[in-house]
Amino acid sequence: MDELLKKVLARDHLCWPCTVCFVRKMASSAAGTISTKISQYTLERANRTRLLIENCYAQALAQCHEREKRLQKLEEKMEMEGLSESEKVVRRQVHMAKETDFLRLKRTRLTVADFTSLKVIGRGAFGEVRLVQKIDTGHVYAMKILRKTEMLEKEQTAHVRAERDILSEADCEWVVKMYFSFQDPLNLYLVMEFLPGGDMMTLLIKKDTLSEDATKFYIAEAALAIQAIHNLNFIHRDIKPDNLLLDSKLIARSEIIATTFQGHIKLSDFGLCTGLKKAHRTEYYRNWPSQLPKDFVTKPLGSKRKAETWKRNRRAIAYSTVGTPDYIAPEIFQPNGYTKACDWWSLGVIMYEMLIGYPPFCSETPQETYRKVINWKQTLLFPPEMPISIDAKTTIKKFCSEPEHRLGHSDGVEELKTCQFFRGIDWNNIRKCPAPIRVDVKSIDDTSNFDEFPDADLRIRLAASGNDSLAMEV
Repeated sequence: MDELLKKVLARDHLCWPCTVCFVRKMASSAAGTISTKISQYTLERANRTRLLIENCYAQALAQCHEREKRLQKLEEKMEMEGLSESEKVVRRQVHMAKETDFLRLKRTRLTVADFTSLKVIGRGAFGEVRLVQKIDTGHVYAMKILRKTEMLEKEQTAHVRAERDILSEADCEWVVKMYFSFQDPLNLYLVMEFLPGGDMMTLLIKKDTLSEDATKFYIAEAALAIQAIHNLNFIHRDIKPDNLLLDSKLIARSEIIATTFQGHIKLSDFGLCTGLKKAHRTEYYRNWPSQLPKDFVTKPLGSKRKAETWKRNRRAIAYSTVGTPDYIAPEIFQPNGYTKACDWWSLGVIMYEMLIGYPPFCSETPQETYRKVINWKQTLLFPPEMPISIDAKTTIKKFCSEPEHRLGHSDGVEELKTCQFFRGIDWNNIRKCPAPIRVDVKSIDDTSNFDEFPDADLRIRLAASGNDSLAMEV
């Protein structure tokens, strides 16, 4: 990292020792003789400053490499097209103008005043999501607004930082794009692409269950999304239907643009995406007894009533601070640690829910759900009144198994390709295939696939001035 910083600092005509020497000394002084003279608070701030500097210049260098790659692709394309030198010059000028506009946009400091709030489309324990329109361009986005006081009180700043980092790093078709991020004295803002198709949770509530063909398609897409995250060396840890959003693609019919969108999966909500810290909510469950009660009945009871109860309480669970342990892999609750395999467990639980109508460990209380997850070898059962194919059942069992034997734990999607259940999936072109369930919307800002939230109940106060500033480094 030192060599990388030196290279970029030299490019920017900055002095390497003056820029990082002080913060490196401060951050490493805990092991030295001067550690007693500097408070822990100062050391932590120095270390954060060092990380900010390193990340800043690492991103600058990465962006420089990306620009070089784009220019190289342009040159290769022009050679293939057999353009004359004069035509190439014109193409290069247009390309460089676009690059300049992009860099100028990145340097622009945005505030809430640059957006018009259209509607609240989601809420959570720490804030809300609004449909907004950028005033100067008219483009529509989803803006996640997080209250600083809530984040500080519940020690969620690391989770917000993780979400912002992965959204900025991930540039692929399987991850929701983040366009801007900024803050004011009261709130943090993540401005992301708006997907009018809603999420998988809403789709499952509407449909109850999905066919095996539809399940195969969506699980395959979700697997590719998980693989994309793992390729960035992140573990999501919070894979659930709420975080599987439905992409949209406008289809043209004849001379009229139709209001039909085809839903493909994109992964979102990376607040728990980490390899660093345990989630706050897993600590919440660890204090509970994990043993099943002696009168526990192994036969699944009342599948219809269980499905109705799950459906009725699903939204309330999604909006709670602690959430539900239904989709969390058992090893996350254990002190021995976990790997990327935990995300494949969650995918198996979602597959079960798609086919059966509720998760396999669904219970009346989170405490009981937690115990069932921990004791999954006794509680992972399939109701006889909801028959599914042997291939589907086998695949779910492979997902929901010991981490070292779990489907996907070793070679990711490559392991799924060998499963009989996924036969017929065109893995390389799946996003070009029509989705099994069509998502219809009236316009690009249609919110019919989202819940209704009264603005008066959810309005977050925006900072009017800098006088009430709340210190929070993200």
